[in-house]
Amino acid sequence: MSGTAFRIARSRFAEGSFCSHVRWQLGLWLLLAFFGSLALAYAQAAPEQRAPSAIGTLIVWLPFILKGFGLNLLMSFIAMAVATLLGIGLGLLQVSRAAVLRTPAWFVMHLFRNSPWLVILFTVMFLLPFEIRLPGGTVAVPDWIKATFAFSLPVMANISEILRGAINSIPKGQWESAESLAFTRGQTLRWVILPQCVRRAIPPWMNWYALLALATPMASILGVREAVGNAQAAMEAAGARPEFLFPFYLFLLCLFFAYIYPIAIWTRKLERKYAVAN
Repeated sequence: MSGTAFRIARSRFAEGSFCSHVRWQLGLWLLLAFFGSLALAYAQAAPEQRAPSAIGTLIVWLPFILKGFGLNLLMSFIAMAVATLLGIGLGLLQVSRAAVLRTPAWFVMHLFRNSPWLVILFTVMFLLPFEIRLPGGTVAVPDWIKATFAFSLPVMANISEILRGAINSIPKGQWESAESLAFTRGQTLRWVILPQCVRRAIPPWMNWYALLALATPMASILGVREAVGNAQAAMEAAGARPEFLFPFYLFLLCLFFAYIYPIAIWTRKLERKYAVAN
């Protein structure tokens, strides 16, 4: 191994060791903060109110909170799937040669990309019906389904921009080469351009999934019983004791952190891997 290659390998090993150390530190600080909040809640409670404790209450209501967290994950999965399908279609319309298709797609993209998520959530929740009448009767539309669709809209707009940027980043020579082989524009997109866009789009796609998963607790504002909503209901059932607020919400922070942070690390690794490959 040459000296240059050795130095590169050593620097990468040192960087990986440092990043691993930082990850452990972040998790450790979060755990220390959580247990510190439990001790603080115990100290703040009056002597006659120290039973049940915050940790005891949290253990009792843990299955209920985790059930709500499962709804957060389900909402994020469905919303991301819908956003990906709609975003691909919207992104392809943005690169269309026909202005009649490209202009409305550009407007829709900017509308949802530059609108606050909470405003979109309120708008969709109140515009969509509470139930749908079918020939065989009526079917109720749960609030979490409407919230899921609302969350998919801003992500759809950003995924369309990711796809448009990935398509435009492909060298024009590949379009010209495909055209010289008598490929149509659709065939060139399908067989030459889009397969190369996948590698470029995966890291930002994962980033947007992480942001989407972190945004799902906003649905609790409108009564959706996800993790935050269930935690609030648990605290109310335990007597609405103010000293429970910090440990309960810090537990939710740890819960989302444990799910999202590995995705962020994986995304960073893919970015480095594909940057080297390109």
